[in-house]
Amino acid sequence: MPRRKERSVCWQTGTGSGCDARGRILPMSPRRKNKLQIDLVIPVYNEAEAIDQTYADVRQVVDALPYDFRFIYVDDGSSDGTADSLRAICANDQRVTLLQLSRNFGHQAALTAGMDASQGDIMISMDADGQHPPALIPKMIDLIQQGYDIVQGQRIEDDRAASFKKVTSNFFYWLINRISGTQVLQGAADFRALSRNALNGVRSMQEYHRFLRGMISWMGYNSVILPYHEPERIAGISKYSLGKMVRLASDAIFSFSLAPLYIGLSAGFVFFILAGIQLVYVLSLWITGNTQQVEPGWSSLMGVMLIASGIIMILLGFIGVYVGYIFQEVKRRPIYLIKGKTSDVRE
Repeated sequence: MPRRKERSVCWQTGTGSGCDARGRILPMSPRRKNKLQIDLVIPVYNEAEAIDQTYADVRQVVDALPYDFRFIYVDDGSSDGTADSLRAICANDQRVTLLQLSRNFGHQAALTAGMDASQGDIMISMDADGQHPPALIPKMIDLIQQGYDIVQGQRIEDDRAASFKKVTSNFFYWLINRISGTQVLQGAADFRALSRNALNGVRSMQEYHRFLRGMISWMGYNSVILPYHEPERIAGISKYSLGKMVRLASDAIFSFSLAPLYIGLSAGFVFFILAGIQLVYVLSLWITGNTQQVEPGWSSLMGVMLIASGIIMILLGFIGVYVGYIFQEVKRRPIYLIKGKTSDVRE
């Protein structure tokens, strides 16, 4: 039997990896294959100023844990050099994989791409702006090992004055929790850990317009809330513009509630009630002999218009309900498209 070629490595205390003479982090030793594998899914969009610092912060935490970690960065069409920074990180850390989407598909699509690429026992999603504290990663892993399928991070609101974003966010959660059958945790973030079972559940849902906070809540798996105080961004500004927040809210409302479609039904019934009131009013004038107060042709015209409008709106409401159900079932466009993949790991 040929002698197995040995590699010169310097194992770091408490880590699951080593480094060669050039400082490159090497894959896990074969003897560690049975260790828990944890995938960190990190979507990024124009975070060139922060990516190196957040990677270093996360690595400082995970290198001290006795698990096999894999970093899955998803570049959501960045245009500021983020991809170059991530390729440099990939070249020096074989645990890092970079997925580049063909364009900016949005935060939820980028998260989905990372989830689809995850093969670990536990998946942890977090942002690359430094506002999801890596120090909570060990606690998330511990809670999953205790038997929870979902560990949901929840932002703790501070005492600062209410901003426009805070007010609209509170209103959104109030609204979605009243018009949908799925309760979405107020302050919930996309900072969470999922067991393999829960992750497979999310991956089975392929709708195009995605609101992952609602989708994960809808599954009903055993979950626990992990509160945290949100730090300031390391660099840059929030990439969630007002337009993107409105689109996310629209996806949530129309994906998890048919209430907007019932507005047509409600309006139809209102028109019918108005038609009935108008009919009673005209009949009362005829019965009391006050027909001179009725303009010729007015009663018949208004009656026909109100009744016809009521029928049309009720029918449109019924059609809208059916179209809504069909719409929720026939979304088959790709959620995202991958332009390229960079990784030193050979699968």
